[in-house]
Amino acid sequence: MTTESILHTRSESSCELCSATENLSVYEVPPESNGGADQCILICEACNDQIENPEKIDVNHWRCLNDSMWSQIPAVQVIAWRMLTRLSTEGWPQDLLDMLYLDEETLAWAQATGEGKSDDDTIKHLDSNGAQLESGDTVTLIKDLNVKGANFTAKRGTAVRGISLVSDNPEQIEGKVNGQQIVILTKFVKKS
Repeated sequence: MTTESILHTRSESSCELCSATENLSVYEVPPESNGGADQCILICEACNDQIENPEKIDVNHWRCLNDSMWSQIPAVQVIAWRMLTRLSTEGWPQDLLDMLYLDEETLAWAQATGEGKSDDDTIKHLDSNGAQLESGDTVTLIKDLNVKGANFTAKRGTAVRGISLVSDNPEQIEGKVNGQQIVILTKFVKKS
């Protein structure tokens, strides 16, 4: 059986999101789909158009998610989560999102495209010049730093290779100086 025929059987030939029965097509759920029925859903042209073109969203069309979010099919759950997240500023979608439970694997799949994350949500570690630091970068100290508890001073100009970022604090990084793992404030380093 082809993927499309499996999906028609599974969905009883209706859109798995809004239950429409016309202009149905197979939608491969990004980011990675092998084209198998477990990674695809059968959706109508209206749903497909609005998923692919966020500027064309008709918020009221997506009230259908009130029913389809309870589907046992992970691919349907993923799209329901993504659309509710996209619409969450409207109020009612956030209420549905709060009720929706996805297991860890399905939630990771739903979040894999970055839906619901804005640039403001991610912590950025910036050096003294405003350059973004990444894990593994090499930085240079721009000031002599007294290392508490280690009884030495990390001298200005010292290169710190292979830094790691402190995930919950954008003002701190970690690196080895004189064989000692220390926490360094980002305002005292510049990216090399």
